[in-house]
Amino acid sequence: MTAVRPDTTPQQAPEARFPTGFLWGAATASYQVEGAAAEDGRTPSIWDTFSRTPGKVRNGDTGDIAADHYHRYRDDVAMMKQLGLKAYRFSVSWSRVQPTGRGPAVERGLDFYRKLVDELLDAGIMPVATLYHWDLPQELEDAGGWPERATAERFADYAAIVSGALGDRVGMWTTLNEPWCSAYLGYGSGVHAPGRTEPAASLQAAHHLNLAHGRAIEVLRAQLPAAAQTSVTLNLHQVRPLTGSEADADAARRIDAVGNRVFTGPMLRGEYPEDLIADTSHLVDWSKLVRDGDLASISRPIDTLGVNYYTPTLVSTPEGGAGDTRNDGHGNSDHSPWPGSEHVAFHLAEGKERTAMNWSIDPNGLYNLLMDVTRDHPGLPLMVTENGAAFDDYVSPEGKVEDPERIAYLHGHLDAVQRAIADGADVRGYFLWSLMDNFEWAYGYSKRFGAVYVDYASQRRIPKASAHWYSDVIRRHALPGAGGTV
Repeated sequence: MTAVRPDTTPQQAPEARFPTGFLWGAATASYQVEGAAAEDGRTPSIWDTFSRTPGKVRNGDTGDIAADHYHRYRDDVAMMKQLGLKAYRFSVSWSRVQPTGRGPAVERGLDFYRKLVDELLDAGIMPVATLYHWDLPQELEDAGGWPERATAERFADYAAIVSGALGDRVGMWTTLNEPWCSAYLGYGSGVHAPGRTEPAASLQAAHHLNLAHGRAIEVLRAQLPAAAQTSVTLNLHQVRPLTGSEADADAARRIDAVGNRVFTGPMLRGEYPEDLIADTSHLVDWSKLVRDGDLASISRPIDTLGVNYYTPTLVSTPEGGAGDTRNDGHGNSDHSPWPGSEHVAFHLAEGKERTAMNWSIDPNGLYNLLMDVTRDHPGLPLMVTENGAAFDDYVSPEGKVEDPERIAYLHGHLDAVQRAIADGADVRGYFLWSLMDNFEWAYGYSKRFGAVYVDYASQRRIPKASAHWYSDVIRRHALPGAGGTV
């Protein structure tokens, strides 16, 4: 009798499929890709002014041309369709639509977004509109900017204009992108436009951005069809203490308060955290800053919370309370973007691979963040609205861009999303940052986040290996098994 040998043929790991209806997309922002900075009635935003200020942006780069998406959107949408994207998250330039931040719209500016949306719909791609991705009209900044309450009211007027023009064709809306950056990098550390370094003003800006979100939600609910989805996108920090000490635990609490709960508290709970108020009471009088009715407006229900994640945040309280070199990943400045917690020290995680931004690569941070939000706000639908990495990409002699590091990054983070879904997080979709290389804020054109390479001299687009990988993931609605290829 012949002995039966066990089957030792290697078995390929099964594909890990995503839930039915999971939305696959990519994202950009107006100032980073559009160009056409002075065309069709557009006037300067704070980023036009900031980028023209010597020493503020690497190499003196500006968004005047960027990726020229304003003129090339049809070709870009065709490229999105070829890659199989199901959704495109774009932002509207406030100063293109309402140049002074007041008064009637400029129809030529709105026409660009009308045409973009029509092109997307014709290609079978869902348009996802973000009302504000950091490009405040300069005239509103000249009047005080986000630290002034009036800016929130102007934002509501602007939201009415855009939703009135596009609401019949756009079914998913985001009020603000990363208000943390607008408030603290713009008015605290000064590494982003408008470049102010005023701790009290940065907290005032945070509240007025919250209020702007609430006012915009009220407008969107009044104007949009009942089926339209509303959201806000937050770059929530996945905060970890460096050690198990009480001092480091308190450092993590402080950064969680000023980095996360300053937004999730009023937006999702209708209150500012008591510890945040205590930590910052020497800078602002919250009892005067927050007026009657503000919290009710800010906490108007949203359909989805957008979550942006790139890297975790590792903190400690140095001995004696004196801060050391900041490694918070948000640019170099003598001023802190953490008002009331300037003494907290930030660290790079040891033993981790890093991106070209010198950010630690840690997919578990995304898993933990999604699970933390699910625990703190059960039942809240989530959308990963930005996730991606910059690497030193280049075009080979064969005309290709091989970026295995980005593929590994995306595979790890999509696996983290899938694990979070399996463990109870209601994650409805994933938007890769970014569709294409673009103007990376204060880094200018020196950092490439795109799945599509942009040769800025010729404006030629070259899908990188990661774009083809992502396209296959979308087509299969599944992650590959071990090995990282589909």
